[in-house]
Amino acid sequence: MNFWESKTLAEMTTEEWESLCDNCGKCCLNKLEDEETGDIYFTSVVCDLIDLDTCRCTRYAERCTLVPECLDLKQHDFSEYTWLPSTCAYRLLTDGKTLPDWHPLVSGTPDSVKEAGVAIGSYAMKESDVEDLEDHIIEWLDEPSTR
Repeated sequence: MNFWESKTLAEMTTEEWESLCDNCGKCCLNKLEDEETGDIYFTSVVCDLIDLDTCRCTRYAERCTLVPECLDLKQHDFSEYTWLPSTCAYRLLTDGKTLPDWHPLVSGTPDSVKEAGVAIGSYAMKESDVEDLEDHIIEWLDEPSTR
């Protein structure tokens, strides 16, 4: 049995936890919250620290210091993960679901995320290139706005 099928997120080692990230980059997309409804909307605008070829943070260890809005998921209650994209391994496992076939831990290759069209590298743009986030709200067919 695979570790993600036999352990809770809280029971995982740091190495196991980090390997759950599929490097899609969706969590690094800027989000906007509707103050009246609490709905969260993803934009196609990403933090300037992300490498759009690999969809990985170029300053991962320092990210929360360099970008105060950046969240360290391990510092939050798993029940708060509802804002994460529906494809995110942390959210899937928290919700009692399995990892998709394209996830690198299942497929055995990191390229499967790009091949499945899940990675943001093909459409995301850096914060420094954008003036108005509201002009870049995106909607995924499988991703309703979240509360």
